[in-house]
Parts: sequence; structure tokens; C-alpha cells
Amino acid sequence: MKRRTFISLMSVMAAAGVLTLAGCSNSSGSTAASGTAASVAPSAGDQLSNIQSSGKLIVALEGAWQPWSFHDESDTLVGYDVEVSRAIAEKLGVEPEYMESDWDSLFAGLDAGRYDIVCNGVEVTDERAKTYDFTEPYGYIHTALAVRKDNEDITSFEDLKGKTTANSLASTYMELAESYGATVQGIDTLEETIQLLTAGRIDATLNADVSFYDYLNVHPDADFKLVAQTEDASHVAIPLRKGDASAPLLEAINTAIEELRADGTLKELGEKYFGQDISAEN
Repeated sequence: MKRRTFISLMSVMAAAGVLTLAGCSNSSGSTAASGTAASVAPSAGDQLSNIQSSGKLIVALEGAWQPWSFHDESDTLVGYDVEVSRAIAEKLGVEPEYMESDWDSLFAGLDAGRYDIVCNGVEVTDERAKTYDFTEPYGYIHTALAVRKDNEDITSFEDLKGKTTANSLASTYMELAESYGATVQGIDTLEETIQLLTAGRIDATLNADVSFYDYLNVHPDADFKLVAQTEDASHVAIPLRKGDASAPLLEAINTAIEELRADGTLKELGEKYFGQDISAEN
């Protein structure tokens, strides 16, 4: 698929000095996955000042979740989250440096201080809000349910009881499927999940509606259909470590997001990568 370098969950936890399970795939391209980022650690100081002093904002994302973050044909890291975080970094007066990891390692790396922020289509949930401070939303999405085109048994989330799905471990999609009684197989990427679905090895899968739309735009003959979606939109925001040290950074990123919304940048990026503006709640 794409050249990828995975940061294992165990190595991240070892760096943190604890065995913690937290936290959607992965690739290494535009920046080094060690070195500079390894020097980033939780500090009692002002995190924003530290970032501005270093001149770099360490951003964690998957790098293999199109169109949020992925590698194009030239192996350049691109995507909605890449451009949003780059615009935010510019507002802060620094350069972004990207660290790529699989979904279930992103939060552990944030906890360990390996990253300043996670910009990876993260949905705000009550459970996550207990551990992290979230910025203002920079996107609004719905979770959609996909099945093979010939599947007539699953037409709603309620029909997932006793069925098999595949999603990233610890993702909101996995949690939602399990809440309806599905058995979930852990898979790293949307591409792999759809391959399992169309091959008939799983019954269904869940993901952001806009991610499915993008996939179907690229693969119009793909053998799956969307049969349901959540009624309420999920808020996509950036999680930061809780604490007074992160407060100035949280405020600065919130200001940047509002400016990017007001000047039309978020609308333009949404239309570029999703074919629609996702910066406003519908």
C-alpha cells in the first residue's frame, strides 16, 4: 500500500514508564519518527512557550486514513488533518513536525509527552474528556454503517447484534459496534477493513461518513453500501494533556481554529478533501 513505519504500542508505553491502554493506521514520510520528538516531555512549564521556543509543534496522526492523513503517489504526507494542523502551527508561529502511529498508540504517546497534540479526526466523547482537554471542534461528522451490496440482513445499527465487524481498536467505531452487540475484529486501516467486508469475512464496518464517501469517489465500483448513520453529528477536535501547563496552548489553538473557520480555510480544506464543508454543524 504505502511505505509505513509503525510505532508499537508497547514501545510507546515503555517510553512512558507505564502500561497504559488508551485511545484510529500509520506511515512515516515527511519527518523523522524519533529524535526531536523524543525530547518532548511533559513539563511543569508553559507548553505553548516551550513549543514557540523550540519552533516546532509535534503533531501525531495515523498517516494511513484517507482523506484525513495519508501518503499520496509521491509518498508525501497529505490530508485534511495534515493541512489543518499545518495552518494551526503557522498561526502559532512554528513549524509542524509529524509523528505517525497506529490509532491505539496515539493517546499513549500523548500521555508520555512524545507529542504536543493529536490531530487525527478524534471524536470528543465523555470518556475521553475525563483524561484530555479538547479544543473547539474543527470538524463535524456522522458515523456510517457499511455492508456488502448484497447484504439485506443489516439495515440499521440494531441489526449488528451477533454480527462481526472490523474497526480500529479502542476507536469510537469499535465502541459503537460493541454497544449494539457486535463482535469487533481489530484492524488498522479503512482500506483493510473494506477488503475484509467485500470479501465477506466480516458482516459490516463503521467509519466516518465522509471517509466512506471519499473511498467511493476513488473506488466507485466498490462492493459495499451505506445503510445507516448516526443522527447527531460527532465533534472532531484536538486532544491535549490536561493541566495548567497546557492551558495557554489550548487557548491559542482555539483562537487559531476560530480564525481558520472565519477566513474560510476550514471550509476550503473540507471541500478539497471531503467534497463538502465539515467545519459547521448541520
